[in-house]
Amino acid sequence: MKRLQYAVGLLFLASLAVYGQQYTIKFATIAPEGSTWMNVMKEYDAAIRKESGGRMGFKIYSAGVQGDEKSVLRKIRVGQLHSGGFTGLGMGEIAPKVRILDSPFLVRNNDEVDMLYKNYSKEFEQAFEEGGYVLLGWAEVGFVHVFTSTPIRKKEDLKGLKMWTWEGDPIAETAFRTLGMNPIPLSLLDVNTSLQTGLINAFYTTPYAAIALQWYTRVKYMVDVPLADAAGSVLISKKYYDQLPSDLQEILLRNGRLYIAKLTQLSRKDNVDSITELQKRGITILTADQKELQDYIEVGSKSRRALVGKLFTEEFLNRVEKSVADYRIAQKTAK
Repeated sequence: MKRLQYAVGLLFLASLAVYGQQYTIKFATIAPEGSTWMNVMKEYDAAIRKESGGRMGFKIYSAGVQGDEKSVLRKIRVGQLHSGGFTGLGMGEIAPKVRILDSPFLVRNNDEVDMLYKNYSKEFEQAFEEGGYVLLGWAEVGFVHVFTSTPIRKKEDLKGLKMWTWEGDPIAETAFRTLGMNPIPLSLLDVNTSLQTGLINAFYTTPYAAIALQWYTRVKYMVDVPLADAAGSVLISKKYYDQLPSDLQEILLRNGRLYIAKLTQLSRKDNVDSITELQKRGITILTADQKELQDYIEVGSKSRRALVGKLFTEEFLNRVEKSVADYRIAQKTAK
């Protein structure tokens, strides 16, 4: 009898092991190991494994080992991957109108960013679904700054820079061309090498990413005026998502909203702390005066208009810009 019970127990454990491998979500990101992004994704993974009784979990590919965002999207299309962490570049391949979130000089603080997500998230989620993806959560990258090897005292100083722009990113290219620059398009994975060789001497990213990716070691200055607030998200193929049982879909979505919202809050803190850390490591922060700031705001407006018909409609742009303007008036009145 004991032998029979032991054998039944082994069969039960074996069946659990097989059952536990039922849904493995292959997830890829350019985020490096040890970063806040990866740490929170691992927490998210642990949570869904626990709630699903081991039936579902992520297999995480970090640090760009599956290629850049466009490569990840190609692999998702053919079923080699199922999910990914994306910045605006990747999201724009799926739902171009979402790139409004990355528009240059559109928003100025976190409250304005949160307002846009609150007002337009449902519209963006629908756009993702039409493109074949389900939003698991907004993973905001944060406010992006320009980093350079030479000081930028006024807008005209930008023209002499060998500025990197993410290959295939119309937002950045349009913004820099409006500033009178001729940006150099490269893959994200080629930036570090290109800084070392001198092919480029300037780039744009968040303070935290500049440290995490070690790009800051090749420059000396950071402009304190944010170029834009970089959006981010965790998306899963709708085709794969629809194969999940409804209880697992609920676990995945609920925890996604929870942990990725946590990631946004941690990222904001990381970016603030990273500015202080960059100064400690020898980066000089360049401050723009009011005239320069107004020049940048006008550049942002021109850049957004130049993207009408390419990424979003004029009606949608007008609606978003009005939301920001109305919010600023409301905030000023409330003070």
